Amino acid sequence: MEQVLAFLRKEFRQLRRDPRMLFLLIVPPIVQLVLLGYAANLDVRHVPLVVCDPVPSATSRDLVQRLVASTYFDLVGYEPDARRVGEWLDRGEATVALVFPPDFGKAVAQGATASVQLLVDGSETNTATVALSYASQIIQHALGVGAVSAGVVPELRVWFNPALSSRWFIIPGLVGLLLTVMTTVLTALALVKEKETGTLEQLLVTPLRPATVLLGKLVPFLLIGLLDVLLVVLVATLWFQVPLRGSVPLLFGSALLFLLNTLGLGLLISTLSRTQQQALIGAAFFALMPMIILSGFVFPIESMPPVIRAVTYIVPLRYFLTIVRGIFLKGVGMPALWEEMLALLVLGLLLFGLSTWRFRRQLH
Repeated sequence: MEQVLAFLRKEFRQLRRDPRMLFLLIVPPIVQLVLLGYAANLDVRHVPLVVCDPVPSATSRDLVQRLVASTYFDLVGYEPDARRVGEWLDRGEATVALVFPPDFGKAVAQGATASVQLLVDGSETNTATVALSYASQIIQHALGVGAVSAGVVPELRVWFNPALSSRWFIIPGLVGLLLTVMTTVLTALALVKEKETGTLEQLLVTPLRPATVLLGKLVPFLLIGLLDVLLVVLVATLWFQVPLRGSVPLLFGSALLFLLNTLGLGLLISTLSRTQQQALIGAAFFALMPMIILSGFVFPIESMPPVIRAVTYIVPLRYFLTIVRGIFLKGVGMPALWEEMLALLVLGLLLFGLSTWRFRRQLH
């Protein structure tokens, strides 16, 4: 018993002498609790709505007003050409599209049956399901209370994911999640281990330049990341039958941009850590958990408070998930995804540049 107590005292003394470990053990759980308290909200509100109403009428305007007044939908614009409504969903500018036929007002006035088309982006299953339910209930309620003629019949269609399968939503996102876990954690742990064993310093006394050493350490993880992308794509398409409608080269090109971020983050964590334990905790609390919570992988970004939504713009996984799901489910290309790819490039260069600068400072 005395030996056990002595060992516990030694562990506590060692922990007290390591302020970085104390910081990692106390501050990150609090930060994660705050983030989860705000971000872990499955309620869907402020869904972007685009309306196509070629010949506006009092009835159509009343129905649109009811949708917006519910706070479940935000009107982001009107599209006069029904053939171009799909472009709003392709670009991600709208999640729901409400399309009125040109003779809608006339048909309602005459008491005839009129159709209303509701298009929903099904690439995000939870948002699509809830938004579809909200819109249907509001339309049915409007019909029931007599604000809109009982002859109006809503016609519902779900784009990109007709069956609203959550598997189609989750599996493409696993590409980004696996890349984050594998490359960030392994990079941080491997470089810290090199410092602990002294092999990194031994390499630096050789004629090799520091940049060459660093590149040699990171390239294997880059290849591992690309291999992970290939394996996930094969499993997703062959085993789970998730459609891959877009360009495979574009998918791997965007993966390279995302790897620039994850490798830079792993390198940065290694420069801030003295031990592998610190690197592992730092990667878990400062990289993996924030990315999962704030990227839209599980919780809709639209449901987060404005301050938290602003923070998501510096999360690389947010942009990569949009790219991956767009390529898999929507089949969109560079014209629809160039902004996300540019954001990954800028964030990656900043993150990798900062981590490389810190790494070189530690060597001198």
